[in-house]
Amino acid sequence: MRNISDIIEQHLKRILTESPDGSIEIQRSELADIFQCVPSQINYVINTRFTVEKGYVVESKRGGGGYIRIRKVQIVSKAKLQELLTEELIGESITQGVGYAIIDRLLEEKLVSQREAALMKIATSRSVLLVDAELRDRLRATMLKQMIATILLR
Repeated sequence: MRNISDIIEQHLKRILTESPDGSIEIQRSELADIFQCVPSQINYVINTRFTVEKGYVVESKRGGGGYIRIRKVQIVSKAKLQELLTEELIGESITQGVGYAIIDRLLEEKLVSQREAALMKIATSRSVLLVDAELRDRLRATMLKQMIATILLR
């Protein structure tokens, strides 16, 4: 059985795919009422499942007429994607969790196969990169940049 976070995530993704412009505007309290959960559960889902690494931009406005807007970022070109991933998201150092989110995004966009994604995750996992954390995160960043450059050039 799926947990409430998975159900909320799938609901929001379904609405996003049905949206003509690839964005939705929701009110946290209304969504919490629909799923009979606390509003902080909605925040948790949005903050962990709709991140930049995963291809989403989230904007919010607090207050009485407040909203949360979620927009799926469209890939305009492989060159722009490579620049975004390597320069802005990966940088000089990257954690395993963020690295995996980027790999999942590549898989979702069908830029890598399931097998390639699994190999990328294994190669950049902390169980393979057996060095101290700071060096491991820098090594992971370098490896991911090279993998992405190779994938996007094919």
